[in-house]
Amino acid sequence: MAKKFPVVIFHNPNCGTSRGVIEIAEAEGHKPVVIEYLQTGWTKPQLQALFAAANLTPREALRENAKEAEELNLLGPRVSDAKLLDAMVTHPILVNRPLVATPKGVRLCRPKETVRELL
Repeated sequence: MAKKFPVVIFHNPNCGTSRGVIEIAEAEGHKPVVIEYLQTGWTKPQLQALFAAANLTPREALRENAKEAEELNLLGPRVSDAKLLDAMVTHPILVNRPLVATPKGVRLCRPKETVRELL
């Protein structure tokens, strides 16, 4: 039986951690809404709201090992949040994943087991 509250997972199917978060949510009785953000993309307001709810800065949410992060010179400490957000909207792969939203909060679920705090 599915649990009663929504679970939204911003997912990259190529990411083992992201796949693992979906497996955990389903094993605990949830039917998560899975958003493949590489296909849907991000909006700046959406990212700002998710980061605020997760208590993350754009720097903390940056997927630093994405080749685009280095190519776009985003790794330096002086890069502004505004520049990072613009780059994340243009290149969705730059957002670390998986981001999970439930009524209990929003979190970047790395390692994957941290999703249990939201379920």
